[in-house]
Amino acid sequence: MTVYHRIFGIALAGAIAMSTSAVGAQTPASTPGVAPKYAPDVPAKITTPDTVETRIGTLRFRDGAPDPATVQLAYDQLDFGRGITAFIAGMSATSVYALCRGLEEAGVKANQGIGITEDLMDARSLFLTPNTTTVYVFTCINLKDGPMVVRVPPRVLGPVDDADFRWVVDVGLTGPDKGAGGDYLFVPPGYKGTLPADGYHVAKPRTNRLAIFYRAFVEKGDVAAAVAGVKANAAVFPLSQAAKPPATTFVNTSGVKFNTISANDFSFYEELNAVVQNEPADWVDPNAVGLYEAIGIRKGQPFAPDARMKKILTESVAVANAIARSSVFAPKDPRARIFRDRQWLTPFVGGSYQFLQGAERLLDARMMFFYYATGITPAMSEAVPGTGSAYAIAPRDSAGNYLDGGRTYKVTLPGPIPAKNFWAFTVYDNQTRSLLPTDQ
Repeated sequence: MTVYHRIFGIALAGAIAMSTSAVGAQTPASTPGVAPKYAPDVPAKITTPDTVETRIGTLRFRDGAPDPATVQLAYDQLDFGRGITAFIAGMSATSVYALCRGLEEAGVKANQGIGITEDLMDARSLFLTPNTTTVYVFTCINLKDGPMVVRVPPRVLGPVDDADFRWVVDVGLTGPDKGAGGDYLFVPPGYKGTLPADGYHVAKPRTNRLAIFYRAFVEKGDVAAAVAGVKANAAVFPLSQAAKPPATTFVNTSGVKFNTISANDFSFYEELNAVVQNEPADWVDPNAVGLYEAIGIRKGQPFAPDARMKKILTESVAVANAIARSSVFAPKDPRARIFRDRQWLTPFVGGSYQFLQGAERLLDARMMFFYYATGITPAMSEAVPGTGSAYAIAPRDSAGNYLDGGRTYKVTLPGPIPAKNFWAFTVYDNQTRSLLPTDQ
């Protein structure tokens, strides 16, 4: 590194008088190659060499100042990394968006309709890791036009999640209605209007869009009775029409082909932009807002990356998808293993639906969960028969090889199964993380 020193900048504070001469190209104040007598002891660890070899190429500096090629490499890498981080951080939000978009495509309109698997779930629709044992009920609401009421039938179980898949409240057995059913009132962020004094379980989420899904339990194999119980008691309508609610449209989503899974290509960022435009400015924490803005996703502005940025983000999402898939199929955290000598994994490392262990946010566990699953609630991480849940996933056989649809496997489950309402053993497609399509 040369001894010749370049001036980094000039600071002007308060009313301190400085030279009135113009700042421009000047004769060096010191002789090149000769260290000034008045100089600090500078440790090598705080200086930048003239040349640095890295995984992104050779970086070149002159007395610490990067040359134009290095500046370009640095910003390309920064944007590439932020694209990856935005995918990992934002997949929860795009998952809610894709779920609600898919329901719309199936005819379940937000604020108006309720989807119900009258013939149970099947492989024609693409949902992240459902089961084929219970009746699923879905609806999405958007609070941009005001408070919404969701009427819940008795004896169901499920969560309400916001636009970033954060838990808002449970309905049914683990919710404030305690399985008796009731009316839930969802209030928009920053709402200033009057609200009813009583008669509702009130929730005030941080976002406009909410995803609501619950299970209606099938007793003694009578699916029709479970469906009838939902249709007789469930509804969704604006609070402004509570005195005379409009009829709720029920849509049978069994056997219907539609997709609720978010993208793994560049269109992921377009989905994320759609979320940002629908939500308040503070729908996520400032770091996440800043991350999304850094790649061009800004509320109130079009998402229009130039050719350079689009190329970078296309590569970012490809790598991010590989990272997310690796977290599901080959998690590196040993805490993900339920048994040291077996292949079963838990999606709730640390036992927290918030993916917290003490002061630590388990980022890889969060990524793993939201890449392969839909919905979040404290009850999912609490193995309490009757109200809680327990989940285990196995992408590999006992020898550590990935499961192969062309082979036959035997699974041994020691009894009795600790389940009160239902339990399920389900096989999923690797690509879609949805029910495995098969004619068997």
